[in-house]
Parts: sequence; structure tokens; C-alpha cells
Amino acid sequence: MHQIIDFFQYLLNSEEIIRTGGLVLITLIIFVENGIIFGFFLPGDYLLFLSGVFAGTKILNVPLWLLLLCIFSAAVLGSLTGYLTGYYFGARIKNRPDSLFFKQKYIDDTRDAFVRYGNGALIVARFLPVVRTFAPILAGLIHMPTRFFLLYNVIGAAIWVLTLVGGGFYFGEKFPWIINYVHWIIIFFLAITTFTVVRGYLNARKEKRAENV
Repeated sequence: MHQIIDFFQYLLNSEEIIRTGGLVLITLIIFVENGIIFGFFLPGDYLLFLSGVFAGTKILNVPLWLLLLCIFSAAVLGSLTGYLTGYYFGARIKNRPDSLFFKQKYIDDTRDAFVRYGNGALIVARFLPVVRTFAPILAGLIHMPTRFFLLYNVIGAAIWVLTLVGGGFYFGEKFPWIINYVHWIIIFFLAITTFTVVRGYLNARKEKRAENV
């Protein structure tokens, strides 16, 4: 049991992932987190930013172009996998009972995002934890035309990766002392993540109450 807990703690520790797993593990985690149902809990935004910081400070010794290419490819292919999962196994997903790694609420929250942002939700969802994982699955479930999905998938992945990895690389290269404040960076991203999720949940509840009045 302790080994399982340690394993999950490791998966949630972006700094440790980058230091020990390198580019291969970063790429794998981004792939899973972007469209595999059980990957919603994995680090996303701050893993990208920190990978850029570590590359900028040369602790992660890979060229920026390779880091961007690997993470971008993982994000696109992960979302495509989620889309195909929803497209071909949508009925099973809709009827799937709640469990530790899946709750129907995740699908409902993602559906609310599509109602609010339309197809552009695939772009916005890149910056929303949990929704980022389930957006491509829902897109497949509702049989969004493949050409539109691929377009928004690529655009969303490009913006997400360039913003966070590129921003992290810039700060790491220009301000290498930032590496001493990694834990504060993670706390900052977690605070933003928590605020975004809570605000989205409260807004959804408010809209549902208004509909019932």
C-alpha cells in the first residue's frame, strides 16, 4: 500500500518527474493527461511550465525545439486518442458508474464548457484541469466532425505548449535563480487551478438554479 501511495505522490511531483524521468516521462504524462480517462489527476500546466524552466536552466539538457515538439505531439495525440475513445465507446462512457478515477460529473462539467464556448472549448479546455482530459472524449461522444476536432486540437495544443513551455524556458534562461523557487511556482499554479475549477463549478450551479426558476 505504501508503495502505491509513493508512486502516486511521485506522479504528482513535477520537479521529481523532470529530474528523474526526463523528456520521455514528461511526454508520456502529457499524452495520458490529455485524453485518457484516468489521467485527469496528473500534472499538466505546471509540468509544462517547469519543464521549460528546467530546460532554460539546462538542468533538463534538451534543446527547446525538441522539448516543444515532443510535448506538442503528446498533447495532440493524447487528445486524438480521447476523441476516438469517445467516438467509438461513447455509450459505455455515458453508462459508466462513478469510481475513484471517473465521475459522470466530469463529463457534465465538460459539456457545460462546450455549451459556453462552442467548438472553441477545445482550445479553452487546454488551460482547464480535468476539463482538458474530458473535452476530446466528449467531442468524440457527440461525434464532432473529425476535421473540426483536428483543427481545434492542433491550435489548442500549440497555444498551450508555446505559452507554458516557452514562458518557462524564457524565465529559466533569463532568471536562472527561479529554480530555487520551484515549490512556489507549483503552489501558484495549483492556486490558479483550484480557483478556476471552483469558479467554474459555482457558475455552473448558479446557471442550473436560474434554469430551474
